[in-house]
Amino acid sequence: MPIFAVHYTYSDATIADRDTHRPRHRAWLADQISADTLLSSGPYPDGSGALLLFRTTDAESLAGLLAQDPFAQEKLIDEVRAVEWQPVLGAFAD
Repeated sequence: MPIFAVHYTYSDATIADRDTHRPRHRAWLADQISADTLLSSGPYPDGSGALLLFRTTDAESLAGLLAQDPFAQEKLIDEVRAVEWQPVLGAFAD
């Protein structure tokens, strides 16, 4: 099943609302971990965004999944870039 690297971009304008909705966002992420859909995620140290690694059947499934993220529903993500990624070595390689 394909792995997708998803890059979220945040702006300073959404900091307060992200702080408010972070518990719901993290609960949603935890649900994705439990469902074996999310492999790993975390924010960039400079606060500019986050990287999420998903395993889904295709880009359409990923788009539907990302739409369920509370940060997306609250319009707290300025940009989403999702690319299929093929790890060759390491923890996520087949």
